[in-house]
Amino acid sequence: MKLEKILVTGAAGFLGSHLCDALLAEGHTVVGLDNLCTGNLANLAHLKGNSRFRLIEQDISLSFDPGPVDYIFNFASPASPVDYARLGLETLLVGSTGTVNTLEIAYKYGAGYLHASTSECYGDPEVHPQVETYWGNVNPIGPRSVYDEAKRFSEATVMAYHRYHGVDTHLVRIFNTYGPRLQANDGRVISNFMIQALRGEPLTIYGDGSQTRSFCFVSDLIDGIVRLSRSSEHLPVNIGNPNEWTILECAKEVLSVTGSKSEIVLKPLPVDDPTRRRPDITKAQTQLGWEPKIQLREGLEKSLEYFKICVK
Repeated sequence: MKLEKILVTGAAGFLGSHLCDALLAEGHTVVGLDNLCTGNLANLAHLKGNSRFRLIEQDISLSFDPGPVDYIFNFASPASPVDYARLGLETLLVGSTGTVNTLEIAYKYGAGYLHASTSECYGDPEVHPQVETYWGNVNPIGPRSVYDEAKRFSEATVMAYHRYHGVDTHLVRIFNTYGPRLQANDGRVISNFMIQALRGEPLTIYGDGSQTRSFCFVSDLIDGIVRLSRSSEHLPVNIGNPNEWTILECAKEVLSVTGSKSEIVLKPLPVDDPTRRRPDITKAQTQLGWEPKIQLREGLEKSLEYFKICVK
């Protein structure tokens, strides 16, 4: 394997930091970028003193040039409903201007490029499970649109740079992912439930709990993303766990793993919240030889110590 100089945007985030770890473990040199609007320096603290890693505080929506790189992983964006509701304009900018800026760098230096897209491109899907050829059911002006449409614009931009400039691009549509370093206060299902359970607070379910999600452990996701970056596939690829859980089932699993006696309470469902979410991963299986190995209970057990630290 050729050792490369790799640029990772959003390097201090949950997924970005795990990706940096995986690339460094292979021997690559990594330049991380993050403006720290949602990233956490604690996620990279263990890399202090690593001569093959450098972090630059940078907003990719502003002009920048890191110098020659061999590959770019673009993971910069607020990603949780709490964050993109607070940073709506910033989310739109990083998904538009920021994506263009990073693609320009790939074009300039002849670098490969992988963009972190999302299952939110499917919106509240009318096709189940979701296949990559499905165009989605997205509200373009709703409260979630700053994130959904930024990611959809990014996908169009990535494909344009591939078609018109010949950039070696890849698109991953990421489904719900969890694990250590997931922000404790980001409003996502697993982090909410784990923190509430460990604090002995009621577990909050929005809606009646029958809506579904598919939860992928972070190490499985990163493995799939790295495989995709080395493939010849340029169209979007779903990476996620195809095992579907209702939110109520997930809450009960969290209670079991944590040993918590917390109650479960129901609250109104947010606007445009997807009712079903499950990836069809046939493409990843056949083209990447990838499928997740860690199922929900094992993943929750692997995440438990991290969340215990979060509530101290």
